[in-house]
Amino acid sequence: MMNLVERSTITFSTPGDVYNVRPPRIVFGAGTIRGIAAEVTRLGGRRALVVSTPGRQAMGQRIADHLGPMLAAILPEAISQVPIEMARQGRQRAREVDADCLVAIGGGASIGLAKAIALELALPIIDVPTTYSGSEVTGFCGITIDGVKRMHTSLNMLAATIIYDPELTLSLPIATSASSAMNALAHCIDAIYVPTVDPIIALAAAEGARVVVNAIRNVVTNPHDIVGRSQMLYGAYLSGAALTGGFALQHGLAHTLGGSFGVAHGLSHAIILPHIAAYNARFAPAKMETLAMAMAVPDVGNAIFELLIELCLPTSLAEVGIRPADVSDIARITVETDNGLNPGPVTMEAVSSIIEDALRGNRPRQR
Repeated sequence: MMNLVERSTITFSTPGDVYNVRPPRIVFGAGTIRGIAAEVTRLGGRRALVVSTPGRQAMGQRIADHLGPMLAAILPEAISQVPIEMARQGRQRAREVDADCLVAIGGGASIGLAKAIALELALPIIDVPTTYSGSEVTGFCGITIDGVKRMHTSLNMLAATIIYDPELTLSLPIATSASSAMNALAHCIDAIYVPTVDPIIALAAAEGARVVVNAIRNVVTNPHDIVGRSQMLYGAYLSGAALTGGFALQHGLAHTLGGSFGVAHGLSHAIILPHIAAYNARFAPAKMETLAMAMAVPDVGNAIFELLIELCLPTSLAEVGIRPADVSDIARITVETDNGLNPGPVTMEAVSSIIEDALRGNRPRQR
């Protein structure tokens, strides 16, 4: 029997530019970090600036050791939410050491800082992700300016090469692994229903959701298993590919919580994800049904809420320091910075209701 898609005229368009565009080279596998020098040479680089957080400085040094004479310097100063002041300092440091390429090692903070440097200097980037945020795949970057995290898009920020080495993720703490996985899952869900997403990328979103949900359970059960870590890193790649198609309210609200209220990035995504999935299910039922089938669950919002409990992650914004008095400001900033791609209306009333439920740790509900 012919299904509805086969019986209808297919029409779609994508915006072009940075949307749905992925890095041209992916190197995936255990031990692949040992080839970092060859990857720099492949790009024509001779002086690489290594970007890391203070907590990943040892990994930055490991990269430096592999680079040898091609190391320009290590910049171990990246912090979450990419403050514009840090971006400016990073650009200045890149100029001082005459860097001709960037190597980012770590999670979203390191990768985000490398993007912010490249946004202005147009240096090629090699990303070496050690968490599951998936941001290494995109040309998008949230930069915090005057206390508000604002999204920037540019092909200058699209990585030239990504090296996925699951050995580097074996030491990632369980709690961080779990919240980072929820960040990845948020990418898959937020991309599935935006009008800017390419049909192929939508398939990556559904497959990414399936992989992430299964893989994170394996990682939490056996964090030192290289197979489970490889699967989770693969899910992160798929989630990053999904994110290239665009993003909506999930990311807008998470960025407000992180950029303006200091909530850790992975947790900001995790806590609000069940509620936004439930909200958008009313306005994009077919897309959410695709995700439900991929995840093998009857209801995406409630399944994610149950997953948070299973992974021992917070289920309420109150647990991460948000107060009832913050609700109106969170909603206002989110509405003011909305990009217009969410299937459900992004109004003060709707966003405030979502925040209130997340604040109290209520189970997600259809609105």
